[in-house]
Amino acid sequence: MERRYFDWAATAPPEGGPEPGAFGNPSSLHAEGRRARERLEEARSRCAAALGVDPRTLYFSSGGTESNAIAILSFLLRRGACLYSAVEHPSVRENCRVLERLGRSVGTIPVEADGRVSEAALGRALEKRPDTRFAAIMAVNNETGAVNDLEALCRLIRGRPGPPVHIHSDLVQAVGKTPTDLSAWDLDSASISAHKLGGPRGIGLLYLRKPLEALCRGGDQEGGIRPGTENTSGALALAACLESCIREEERRRGEASARMDRLIRGLEAGGRFVPIPPDRRDGGDRRFSPYILQAAFDGVPGEVMARALDQAGFAVSTGSACSSAHAGRPVLQAMGLDPKLSLEGIRISQGWSTTAEDIDSLVRAVSKILEYL
Repeated sequence: MERRYFDWAATAPPEGGPEPGAFGNPSSLHAEGRRARERLEEARSRCAAALGVDPRTLYFSSGGTESNAIAILSFLLRRGACLYSAVEHPSVRENCRVLERLGRSVGTIPVEADGRVSEAALGRALEKRPDTRFAAIMAVNNETGAVNDLEALCRLIRGRPGPPVHIHSDLVQAVGKTPTDLSAWDLDSASISAHKLGGPRGIGLLYLRKPLEALCRGGDQEGGIRPGTENTSGALALAACLESCIREEERRRGEASARMDRLIRGLEAGGRFVPIPPDRRDGGDRRFSPYILQAAFDGVPGEVMARALDQAGFAVSTGSACSSAHAGRPVLQAMGLDPKLSLEGIRISQGWSTTAEDIDSLVRAVSKILEYL
């Protein structure tokens, strides 16, 4: 059976192979080690150039989850309260809950019905916790595709009196897919993952405007921020896919917008389709990433639709792959959706190798499943 892939938000299919890397340990002093170190720093410089930041602000990690954890858990060594948006990825949400279990003051920033953090909601959360010293707000939501106006939200935080607030953002679904500007957004830290960009699993980036004191200790690799032997081959592969994705971002986004519009119109024509949030949207709606659609079908549980599509040859999901073993949809619940509608949601996510034919085939499959059910 031919398979068509629509779960790009979980992981992107590999695009080519990684660049050849040196096998030596970058921390070793012999020739092989020095060569590995040169290649590692080459990868760092290439990533920095693609992102428009200083290479000294980038630290290689195992991926977005570890990058988020390093930044968030370092807050245990500082005072004040922590805020995070109510729709964060589990790697942010659960680490913030660790802070809370260890006695830190932690609160959530509510989102609007469209799943985005508004300036008004952020302002109210800051007023409720005036001692906030850490705030985590993602750029693009991994389940709904909702895009936050990070530049405006960061400006609001920076404009408040008192000690500075460390602003962290999960950029995993943003970099290479939507316009991203770390400098303009005035972030203190951010996370990036290679496998969302067509690169290998097990390699990512942590952006730190200024070094912080990490809790995980070991060797001095990555400036002590992320101890452990560096993944040189992975770093080179990340640099390659990051360069490609950022270079092609505008063109690919335009094509993705056209396909998303085709998908939405096709599902609307079939009936029983309810977009989440239940608001009219087209492929070019800048409130959402054109790569992700959260959709519900009236009367059909999301798990049932996802399984039926899988049997028909289509890979979709009901939410984040990182929380697929747990019941409930905390992101959709935070948007104030009817519980029934939340349980009917599935995530359809596309990428740059998705075709119009793939879209049409998915629409036909959904129609047949609805007719059968």
